[in-house]
Amino acid sequence: MTREHIHFPERHAPLREDIHALGGLLGEILREQGGDTLLQLVEGDRTSAIARREAGAAGDVETLAQRVRRRPPGLARDLVRAFSSWFQIVNVAERVHRIRRRREYFLKESDRPQPGGVVDALIELKHQGLTLADIRALLGGISIEPVLLAHPTESARRTSLRRLQRISDLLLERSNTLLAPYERTQLLERIRAEITIDWQTAEHPRERLTVADEREHAVFYLAEVLYAILPAFYDEIARALAQLYGADAATLELPVLVRFGSWVGGDMDGSPDVHAKSIRETLARHQQVIINAYHGECLRLAETLSQSASRVSIAPELQRRIDEYRTLLPGTQGLTPSRHDVMPYRVFLGQVAERLTRTYHSRPNGYEKPEQFRADIALVAASLLSHRGAHAGLVPVRRLLRRIDTFGFHLATLDLRQHTDVHHAVIAQGLDDPRWTRRDGAERHARLIEILDRDLGPTGVFDALGRRTLAVFDAVMQGRHRYGTDAIGLYVVAGATHADDVLAPLVLARWASACDKRTGEAAIDVAPQFDSVATLESCADVMHELLRDKAYRRHLEARGRVQTVVIGYSESNRDSGFVAARHAAYRAQRSLTQTLRKAGEEHVLFYGRGGSVPRGGGRIDALLRGAPPESVSGTLRFTEQGESISQGYGLRPNAMRSLERAFSTLARATLAVRRGVAVQEGQAMAECAALVAARSQEAWRSLVFDEPGFYDYFCAATPIDVIARMQIASAVAVRADRVGVEAVRPAAWVFAWSQTRHMLPGWYGAGAGLAAGREARGIEALRRSYRGWPFFRGLIDDIEAMLARADLGIASRYDELAPPELQHFGARVAAEYRQLAELIVEIKECTALLDTDRTLQRAIELRNPYVDPMNLMQVDLLRRWRASGREDRDLFDALLASVAGIARGLQTYG
Repeated sequence: MTREHIHFPERHAPLREDIHALGGLLGEILREQGGDTLLQLVEGDRTSAIARREAGAAGDVETLAQRVRRRPPGLARDLVRAFSSWFQIVNVAERVHRIRRRREYFLKESDRPQPGGVVDALIELKHQGLTLADIRALLGGISIEPVLLAHPTESARRTSLRRLQRISDLLLERSNTLLAPYERTQLLERIRAEITIDWQTAEHPRERLTVADEREHAVFYLAEVLYAILPAFYDEIARALAQLYGADAATLELPVLVRFGSWVGGDMDGSPDVHAKSIRETLARHQQVIINAYHGECLRLAETLSQSASRVSIAPELQRRIDEYRTLLPGTQGLTPSRHDVMPYRVFLGQVAERLTRTYHSRPNGYEKPEQFRADIALVAASLLSHRGAHAGLVPVRRLLRRIDTFGFHLATLDLRQHTDVHHAVIAQGLDDPRWTRRDGAERHARLIEILDRDLGPTGVFDALGRRTLAVFDAVMQGRHRYGTDAIGLYVVAGATHADDVLAPLVLARWASACDKRTGEAAIDVAPQFDSVATLESCADVMHELLRDKAYRRHLEARGRVQTVVIGYSESNRDSGFVAARHAAYRAQRSLTQTLRKAGEEHVLFYGRGGSVPRGGGRIDALLRGAPPESVSGTLRFTEQGESISQGYGLRPNAMRSLERAFSTLARATLAVRRGVAVQEGQAMAECAALVAARSQEAWRSLVFDEPGFYDYFCAATPIDVIARMQIASAVAVRADRVGVEAVRPAAWVFAWSQTRHMLPGWYGAGAGLAAGREARGIEALRRSYRGWPFFRGLIDDIEAMLARADLGIASRYDELAPPELQHFGARVAAEYRQLAELIVEIKECTALLDTDRTLQRAIELRNPYVDPMNLMQVDLLRRWRASGREDRDLFDALLASVAGIARGLQTYG
């Protein structure tokens, strides 16, 4: 299962060794589990795919297609699982190699910090003249806020996620050069056991996942990955500052730099299973998880801090607290055996653990607020520091304090999200106005302002939808009261287009009595989400109109004068294409920043990204570098979904690296903005990009929306009918209340095109746009933009990566699934692809795609021969399943395996 001819530079030799060892291991597993026949078929498919690839453009797809045709469903499923298993181990090997490379910078290249890391950033800040006080002040103004989302086309089993962690740990351990040969063999055997168990475990549930399932998926990353690595992130910053400025790392105080959020259990748009009950259940589950984590950590600390009272004193404040708890919490002395001297820290932490237990079960004398718990742990830290304990347990205590500051009693702040259409439907009921949803925005705006100014209540009767919507606001108040103010975050308005869309939830909150007792204003923080190109272009005008309203200004004043706006990437990509969507998001950030600053309001721009590159996914540092410099406010809030979660946070060291990159980029960008030295594009570059985006949008809409039959072509040439039936999310892939392309959820839209290797949402239209730019401005103008404007460079690089992942030879086989009268769309797509590939190479002044990114080029080359057979099997299975009237369950199960395998191979779930 290995390919010897692929070149790995010396620094990547360990990766090659891991892939070679794991490939051999997988071959043994396949022989054991499926017999020689299965292994021979896998090898035959692989070598046939390699031969086709090595033939270059003349490579014949038909030979491989004939080879995989008409296989029995069970055999096809096993073959797909074999290739999918290979991708699983290669993906793990690559992540483990990134961990090794990070360690090498600390171990072998200590004089050269890892680019994009904490040390790299702080060295640069010092070189720019910042003192330690300056840096601490800068850090006090920045905040990194990842927000986890459920994904409609990807939800790995938690068992599988933990298995991958174990495999990665074993693989890292195997890298130890001091291991004896038999120890390396034992580690490989343990890896073999994990892979074999995974082979014998079904990938997909038989029933659709619930909101509770999705919640547990998010909780895994929060509680088992991010909770674990968070203190190490602060420790690294403290160590770097100690090295650079001579500070004491053990006692250096740092502000809270990272906070976590979630939409899982609060995103009502498109998921009927998310409502007030699920919100309450999510908040309760979050608290259970974090209290349980604290409880376990306190017990471990109690075991560590075994200091005897006869050997060292403790702070009087701590002793008083122990005495108070003896009365408040009787029966908690059992942690210290009577045969031992009195161990005050152990006694106290046992008392704290008991109080946490009471908090978990909502019993008397539990903690009411996380601040009370933090105060107790702070007493331990202060006592250790003042009684020769700086090197006798202070570090783990301070790490617990870091966790309390970040996770509180809420684990992650739950944002709520609902579509504006729902709000207006409920307001129509409350006003007893059936024509409400058909009135123009200005009329509705004036009426809503009147309701807010005069505090008018509803006059109509609410149906089930109305009562259910108002109950959400009641859940907000209950949640904040019970779990703390940080338990509930933003109220995001999806599909916002006008000012009245932002005012509508304020009215509903008033009607539900969800108001601040001090001010009487609605107790929600409304954040409009602008998704389409049209709304992104007009969003600054919407906010300007809102900020002229005294009623809205009163509300904003009551909520702390911080206006958050969500910049969406998904709907705009599907509706207008990749280039136009990215350009509109860039312009929206600039215009919003200008409008909100002119109005004197603090602001946060929230990047509402999907998991894949066409939906705004990718590394967050790249996204921030490509933003208008002046839009950086110090707060970096962004959604993480699907593959971006698994790749960025699936393993603890990788999660650490993700936080480092975000910190490094945000700190640099924030300082550059404050000093007025951020790089701005010139007017000529901006005008050229606008031209490219406009022509690109025309080409996209001409194909996707204006051409009769394109939606039918999409339905025939992609496995969207399989994706819509997959039991992997509580939200549906295709909306029943819409028709055509607009009915397909953006994630499912991107996922379907990636399965076929068209990768259409990641590049189509760019060819026409760049051609227009070259004709009007010349190739040098495009090259200057690429060299001198981070936004444009990121755009071109992402398009290039999507083109490299595409394979129109394979895609042509999916085109043949469409009726003959619709197959001309495939030829049109292929012509645009060829034009665009030539333009990208010309702009970048290279000879082939990805010549400037050998790592990605090698990764794609490594994967292609294993993806190609799965694609062609999927085409064959689709044809047969559809011929059965989509009733053959065995064929469908094989198709499910193919969808999962291709996604794993391409590392994209949409």
